[in-house]
Amino acid sequence: MAKTRVIGLDIGTTAVRAAQLEFGAGGKGQPSLVRYGEVALPLGAVRDGEVTDQGVVTQAIKQLWATHKFDGKDVVIGVGNQRVVVRDLALPYMPLAQLRGSLPFQVQELLPMATDEALLDFYPTGETTTEQGRMVRGLLVAAVRDTVTANVMAVESAGPRPTMVDLNAFALLRAMTRGDLGQRTVALVDIGARVTDVTIVAHGVPQFVRTLPSGGQDATDTIARQMNVSGTEAETLKRKIGVGFAVSTDLQEASDALATVTQTLIEAVRNTFVYYSSNNPGAGIDVVVLTGGGSHLPGLGQYLSSASRLPVTLGDPLASLNVAKTAGGREAFAGHESLMALPVGLAFGVAA
Repeated sequence: MAKTRVIGLDIGTTAVRAAQLEFGAGGKGQPSLVRYGEVALPLGAVRDGEVTDQGVVTQAIKQLWATHKFDGKDVVIGVGNQRVVVRDLALPYMPLAQLRGSLPFQVQELLPMATDEALLDFYPTGETTTEQGRMVRGLLVAAVRDTVTANVMAVESAGPRPTMVDLNAFALLRAMTRGDLGQRTVALVDIGARVTDVTIVAHGVPQFVRTLPSGGQDATDTIARQMNVSGTEAETLKRKIGVGFAVSTDLQEASDALATVTQTLIEAVRNTFVYYSSNNPGAGIDVVVLTGGGSHLPGLGQYLSSASRLPVTLGDPLASLNVAKTAGGREAFAGHESLMALPVGLAFGVAA
């Protein structure tokens, strides 16, 4: 059997990122990252995970392919925002294909949208036997069709062909819970520009997914308003100030603004952990893994660790990969690894 190459394409608020992985014949051996690239997007081209300026995003994807020479057109893209619903669900047992086909008739009352306006999927996590008989437990995923369509159209207009649309939370799971983390209960916290995805995974199986409507760009915007500076200047100030550090008098106002926004996000993340633990007695979280651009704010990891009383670490999706010279070698991504989790995980969705 020949080796397989798969491209994961992440359409984020601030950039489009793509990772091409090569898998050995039959999926054996350690996968390799053979190409990786990203192209920045202006603010507003993608809002809350949905393409709003198709022309700008399409041009960025064209530039991504032209610059980084991806040797394929088939891609896996992700979706994850407030218009994607993920809920625990138990359904009468039936073969998975038949179960998925029955979803429109079984879940209408659980959704805030009509089933004909949604794309539905079901991720089985286990089985149980009740008075009603054999049941399949899992996560119901319902995405507003228009959100997915807008992203697919932007990709197709650029040339690549979306072959699969995956939930961002599942992509993070595949990228991050490999090796030792695959044997533990892990809280994956991906802090993007406008949304933060919290995914709790036990021994490689997703147990809980929540999307929070806040991210790193919200902190930048707050500083920009408070200090009456540009977005670029506010981003620089944010990284300079960090969380929990003493600052000079002239930066105190900006520091207070950043602390307020950060506290709100951290409390929402901590409350998500508390909710999970209270509904799963004895199934405590072992470690928190941070990914996404917002995770690089100095002091944020320590703050979350203190608030949650859990160890917190930055995620490294490259830890379980070979990094080929065609991708630039491992050293080319030093300090940048946690930004790569989504496109790497999207590629894993097909061939892992």
